[in-house]
Amino acid sequence: MKRSSIPGSAVLWTLMAVSTASAQVVPPGGSQFNPPLPPPPPPPKIEVPAIPKLDATLPVPKVQGLPRDSFGDRIAKCLQDGAAAGLRPNERSAYSRACANQ
Repeated sequence: MKRSSIPGSAVLWTLMAVSTASAQVVPPGGSQFNPPLPPPPPPPKIEVPAIPKLDATLPVPKVQGLPRDSFGDRIAKCLQDGAAAGLRPNERSAYSRACANQ
């Protein structure tokens, strides 16, 4: 009875050693303390652009300009700029006309 139990116990020991050793296998360059990798990002959303029709009219883009001051406000500003630059009254009037009409 003793002789038959020795091979059986040897087989059990080998099975236990293999099962515990397989649980401790760490991939190369890794550590058992590393967290698991995050899941891959979702694939990008691909949308097909709308194809224009041959007989459709193209939309006209609306251009919105900057609001412009009144003529009197522009003249007053140009006169002040000319005076600050040291222009004489006759030079200032010519400068303000040219400046306000731009």
